[in-house]
Amino acid sequence: MPFVRRDAQGALVSLHRHADDASAEWLAHDDAQVIGFLGQSPAAGFDQLDADFIRVLEDLIDALIRQRVINITDLPPAAQRKLYSRKDHRAPTALTELNLLGDAPSAEGSALTDFAPFS
Repeated sequence: MPFVRRDAQGALVSLHRHADDASAEWLAHDDAQVIGFLGQSPAAGFDQLDADFIRVLEDLIDALIRQRVINITDLPPAAQRKLYSRKDHRAPTALTELNLLGDAPSAEGSALTDFAPFS
């Protein structure tokens, strides 16, 4: 699928499940012409959805480990390596973790609460 029907200039005019006299040419469903005819981008949508979903799964695994529902060692070694490599890639640099001012001024135990007499 699909069999295609073309106009006199060779442009696609329709797609069909079955061949007939006017639509005997077959193209793969992921052919650029078919995708263009359907008005879709070649997989950009799914690529972004997949990337977002992978992030959700990674966060879910982190939450399960933090809550001690599972241990990282419960996962196969290949999965452990992949998780560790993603964590290394996503880990913030030392400069982004630098927090000279502490928490927000209203937070308990904030470094800024030490300066309350000056406010």
